[in-house]
Amino acid sequence: MNKNQTQGAVKNITGKVQEEAGKLVGNKEQQAKGMQKQVAGKAEERLGNARESVKDARDAVKDAIKKR
Repeated sequence: MNKNQTQGAVKNITGKVQEEAGKLVGNKEQQAKGMQKQVAGKAEERLGNARESVKDARDAVKDAIKKR
């Protein structure tokens, strides 16, 4: 797991907690902020996933070149 994946997961969870807290107290602004954090967290996680995929592909190419 890279930094983006970890930070994204934390933002996503924080957003879920904030959204639910907003629902409990009837604060739509807090709900919206929580949803916004979730979206940002998911986007950051996806960025991390993409970086991991590129890193894995790069490593595979390096390995293939070394085996020649």
